[in-house]
Amino acid sequence: MNSQQWIAKGDKYIMKTYGRYPLVPVRGEGCYLWDADGKRYLDFLAGVAVNNLGHCHPKVVAALQKQAAELIHCSNYYHIPTQIELAELLCNNSFADRAFFCNSGAEANEAAIKLARKYSREKFGPERYQIITAISSFHGRTMATVSATGQEKVQKFFDPLLHGFVHVPFNDADALRQAVTPATCAIMLEPIQGEGGVVVPDAEYFRQVRQICDDNNLLLIFDEVQVGIGRTGKLFAHEHFGVIPDIMTLAKALAGGAPIGTMLAKEELAESFGPGTHGSTFGGNPLVTAAGVAAIRTILEEGILNHAEEIGEYLVGELEGLKRKFPVITEVRGIGLMIGAELSVPGGEIVKKALERGVLLNVTHDSVLRFVPPLIVGKKEVDEMISILSGILAEM
Repeated sequence: MNSQQWIAKGDKYIMKTYGRYPLVPVRGEGCYLWDADGKRYLDFLAGVAVNNLGHCHPKVVAALQKQAAELIHCSNYYHIPTQIELAELLCNNSFADRAFFCNSGAEANEAAIKLARKYSREKFGPERYQIITAISSFHGRTMATVSATGQEKVQKFFDPLLHGFVHVPFNDADALRQAVTPATCAIMLEPIQGEGGVVVPDAEYFRQVRQICDDNNLLLIFDEVQVGIGRTGKLFAHEHFGVIPDIMTLAKALAGGAPIGTMLAKEELAESFGPGTHGSTFGGNPLVTAAGVAAIRTILEEGILNHAEEIGEYLVGELEGLKRKFPVITEVRGIGLMIGAELSVPGGEIVKKALERGVLLNVTHDSVLRFVPPLIVGKKEVDEMISILSGILAEM
């Protein structure tokens, strides 16, 4: 079947929850995708920061193939070796002592919300349940994570929302401090806001956030679903700010493209999740955790972090060059390969024109071009994308 035929069939059977582009990917390798008609695309979206090792990385593919031939799924009533191995890798390379596995970033954030509330109830009583999050944040599509998200467009039509969430401006420690009440149990933030427009806070901001938490016996939750696993040139984005959370959530890039999420926590908090308090049928099954082990080991052992930092600096420099040439770009910001270019106009048309010319880009917050290519991207691919983007901007 060709692309047009697949799209027609999808329009008949798939719920229209996505504004899909007319692209039918059928194969991927490294930084490139091919559609059902054989056309090649340079991918600077990477499945929305999922394919950090590129498409079909050989070590992830080998791990999936090997595990699929041995054991795909079993119950979490039993001990799963690859799950244990992945938990050990994550804990040994982070602040955390324990991991809980699930299937997505939203589920990881749900787990963090539940753990924060349960721990606070046990330690301080039932009156402490409120969680402060940021305006323009994005934490997921479930009812709890929609309620935590600070974007009206995500919450629209789903009232009544789950109560107990307060939203304050991001990168504003004073507003955060003023929002704390005796009912507050935790502060939940993205180290860099992704869906909110690739917003990077001031260096001092998170140090003040950590101090606010310490002064008020609050838990600090970092949502690293999009920015974790090497995206910023460090394994976890909060490392750039020198601040340690109490709970962290991960998903997207954790298993090289396989669906997984995890919540990491310190021992004292993890003790609140005893048998029966939370669970996930597919969470941390043998197949996805085998992929996760392969992905994390590759990132840690093959210089991926340093490469992401180096190429990120190169990409920012090239985008700054476009900014000097085209006033429609008003700001370039980001860390590593989590980069945004703020526009003075909506960016949807640029994304469409790039797609037509064989480059996959993304716009978030309406007017921010978001660049989250695979971490293995090279200068050659950056130059190819910049050349096409430059041509589009010149036409504008």
